[in-house]
Amino acid sequence: MSEMEPTEYASTLEELKNQVHNARLRAQRTANNELLQLWWQIGRTILTRQAEQGWGAKILTRLAADLRAEFPTMKGFSRANLFYMRRFAEAWPDPTAIVQRPVGLLPWGHVIELLDKLDEPTLRDWYAAKDAHHGWSRSVLAHQITTHLHEREAAAPSNFAGTLEHRDSDQAQELTKDPYALQFLAVDSNVSERELEQRLVDRILDTMRELGPGFAFVGRQVHFDVDGDDFFVDLLFFHVEQLRYVVIELKTTRFDPRDAGQLGFYVAVVDDHLRIPDKHQPTVGILLVAGKNDTVVRYALASTTQPVAVSRYELTEEAQKALPDESAIARAFADELNLSPDSET
Repeated sequence: MSEMEPTEYASTLEELKNQVHNARLRAQRTANNELLQLWWQIGRTILTRQAEQGWGAKILTRLAADLRAEFPTMKGFSRANLFYMRRFAEAWPDPTAIVQRPVGLLPWGHVIELLDKLDEPTLRDWYAAKDAHHGWSRSVLAHQITTHLHEREAAAPSNFAGTLEHRDSDQAQELTKDPYALQFLAVDSNVSERELEQRLVDRILDTMRELGPGFAFVGRQVHFDVDGDDFFVDLLFFHVEQLRYVVIELKTTRFDPRDAGQLGFYVAVVDDHLRIPDKHQPTVGILLVAGKNDTVVRYALASTTQPVAVSRYELTEEAQKALPDESAIARAFADELNLSPDSET
């Protein structure tokens, strides 16, 4: 019997490693789900006893001590955790939810984040589904809840519906947020565009987390030669799930209609120079600005032929307070035109 060729051995080893990894992952998920069902059952029992027999905090303290004594090697029987188990059963009263819904796929620490930070059942389920799908860490889940991802996701004004095919426009819209939470940069409103770019690159892991899953960093100030003229794209990314380039331009000022035209130009250049038509979806652009008037944005996007979106970014609260209020800008435009801000033309 002849020996395996080295290449055949390597591929066989890789296949076996994948089988082991997948089996371990399934085992971990099964064990985690069993543990969540146990915590739910304990929580349901506590709720029932409290309703029927008036169990109070002292009883839970005693229960925690007795359970720890009976199962000394098993973690999770602290008094505080028993209260979380009770809240868990109260938040998801249907026992099948732990098996059939995304919350059943999450680690216990993530469930605690959902219980601590969210009161509305639909929001708990929304974040649980996102967490289970993307495999967030606990800190990322906390960040997404704190920055109200459910309000920001896919919310940026864009012209995708008019410049992309219907299915593609819906997918591209999912890449956007409004606003983007950039507080992790720890800069103020006086930062220059180049400094802001550099901070985003320096904190690239935080930047990628805020952009969302699937983004791969291509480069900063990416150079393009257009018939002898030099142009530089602020930040260039490639989305590995949608297979498209994403151009991100930064402005440390409020949105100006000319910004949309400039971004559209860069989108066209990237699309022409880098995109492979048979493999890649059309390139899109996202403009991040310090502030914007959405009415002005809509007019500007209507006259732009390249697919672009415009979003505001948030720094610290102090920096945001230094920016003009959008309603004040709208009133100024209305006063200039002798119109009410709420009137239609």
